[in-house]
Amino acid sequence: MTAPLTISDRRRAALERLHGPTTLAPAPTRRTASSPVTTDATRRWLRSATKKRITPAEARARLGAARAGRSTRTAELGPPTGTYYAIAAVVAVFVMLGLVMVLSASAVTEANLGHSPYRIFSKQATWAGLGLLSLVIAARYPYQMWRKLVIPLGLLGVIAMSLPFIPGLGANVNGASSWIRLGGLSVQPSEFLKLAVVVLAADLLARRADDVVEARRAIVPIAMLAGVGAGLFLAQGDLGSALVLAAIVLSVAWIAGVPITHLATVTVGGAAIALLFVVSSPRRLARFTAFTNVAAEKDHLAYQIYQGYLSIASGGLTGSGIGGGKGKLGYLPYAQSDFIFAVIADELGFVGTAAVIGGFIMLVGFGIQTALAAPDRFGMLLAGGIATWFGVQAVVNLGGVVGRLPVTGLTLPFFSAGGSSLFVSMTAAGLLLSVARRVVRS
Repeated sequence: MTAPLTISDRRRAALERLHGPTTLAPAPTRRTASSPVTTDATRRWLRSATKKRITPAEARARLGAARAGRSTRTAELGPPTGTYYAIAAVVAVFVMLGLVMVLSASAVTEANLGHSPYRIFSKQATWAGLGLLSLVIAARYPYQMWRKLVIPLGLLGVIAMSLPFIPGLGANVNGASSWIRLGGLSVQPSEFLKLAVVVLAADLLARRADDVVEARRAIVPIAMLAGVGAGLFLAQGDLGSALVLAAIVLSVAWIAGVPITHLATVTVGGAAIALLFVVSSPRRLARFTAFTNVAAEKDHLAYQIYQGYLSIASGGLTGSGIGGGKGKLGYLPYAQSDFIFAVIADELGFVGTAAVIGGFIMLVGFGIQTALAAPDRFGMLLAGGIATWFGVQAVVNLGGVVGRLPVTGLTLPFFSAGGSSLFVSMTAAGLLLSVARRVVRS
């Protein structure tokens, strides 16, 4: 009886499909009567294959396009796959349900503060509209175009992360200097840095496909990328985003074939730095460990977690209905953002929470499927990094809400109120759709 294939087996098969053990050599000069004539275009593609060390599959595709008299970039695409439609459906349902839950979680609180009940919802809907435009553009155009923007994206990401430290421009929220406020507009640069790092890591390891086991060529640069990105987050006091970014980079490296021993070394070093960051401040340490003793800290450091418990317990099987939750009526802090999952549990019950968790499992699963069937190495790493991003951030957020992980302030992708998070998540989903639109059909 044949053992079932694991993710590692399928990753290895995908790497072998995309990147053979040797570079493509020029075709032999011997030609039969049925062989095609070697034209100037053919010779150019063969020289390109040798110089750029592209994979045999990529070279054959380009050679076929050259013989047909067209570029691979303009070649017509076939009909979208089922994976493409599945990802689009999950994202669409998440965004629409998220808008409904943001309105339900924020309307009463905003009205009690003397604001319009639709104030937060209208901002979220505006960002959703911008995100939809960005998603369509990202899905419509070939994802390879982003490789030309890796350097500008990296520089802009670093510059944007420094803006919250400028007096009068940055804002400190719950001990984290992660926000930029321009009039009535608030932007969180850390969300944009996550997207930039995904593209940077995918491009770096795609270019150095033959050197993933060499420390100087692959392991050190990827560790520096993770360290610089996580360091920028820690400088702002945002440990949750630092952990997510490190997980993204390490997952992209694992998908690329970096040896697990090297990744384990980098992980241990990063974990030690994160631990030092936590214990360096008694207040931060107390907040970080509050989830371990909710009963004793329910009126102080674990108040938010305890109120989340009450909201989840009130939901039962089918919930109290949209708008019927009690926890959001001033009891549950940040009900519309960090703890929106507790409101979902309160108003949609076990059925709703199971659907949301199942949706994230589907999204990550289809993202992995897209990565394994990507037409090139960059697409495989990009799709895998985005799928990991959504999965890890959802786990960290949900773990904090249910009291199994520290509360880090991370948003729940597509659901939590926060325009930057929603816009960037939808843009990343568009990139995932772009890869899914161009997968290799079996």
